[in-house]
Amino acid sequence: MGKPRLFDLENHFAYYGAYHSNPINILIHTLFVWPIFFTSLILFYFTPAFYDLSQAGILPSGFNHALVLNYGSAFSFFLGLFYVVLDKKAGSLAAFLCLACWLGASSIAAKLGYSLAWKVVMVAQVLCWSGQFLGHGVFEKRAPALLDNLVQAILMAPFFVLLEPFLYLVQVLQSLFGYEPYPGFQARVNAKIKAEIKEWQDKKQKKVS
Repeated sequence: MGKPRLFDLENHFAYYGAYHSNPINILIHTLFVWPIFFTSLILFYFTPAFYDLSQAGILPSGFNHALVLNYGSAFSFFLGLFYVVLDKKAGSLAAFLCLACWLGASSIAAKLGYSLAWKVVMVAQVLCWSGQFLGHGVFEKRAPALLDNLVQAILMAPFFVLLEPFLYLVQVLQSLFGYEPYPGFQARVNAKIKAEIKEWQDKKQKKVS
């Protein structure tokens, strides 16, 4: 029995690879996806706290005043665990990045305060999202994956946006060090990407003709 689709790394790679084949568009997403996650966590810091870690005194004093368990920490831990389930090696690094983002975002949010933080976040989010849409419109010349399915856009957009840097990370590891989650992974994914792009191009050509 195969893996459930939610945990099928091949399908996630193929799905996003088909929408991100242009090198410039890939670079834009690589630069902007994590800042979107990071600045989102800054706002999450101001959600109701489940527990204030400063009461436990388990972290350095520089962090204790800022760290609380809330929706931001829950989101970060969930994504980190999910990435590890997808692939233990690269997923562990992605999980570490999620944790680092949560620590950094919490510290910055505590220092800025809500009145300034939301303005910083708004500017960063507008810049990052604009860059990504520009990448699709100018370089990829294909609408973002999230615009092709409204239900997916509403329910799964945060998941896929945060999944992208992890997918690119594995690609970098593979190209530099020959790393693959398992033998033959990259070849099968590339075949699926080519098939999906061809199907999209054929549909596009039929609409034109």
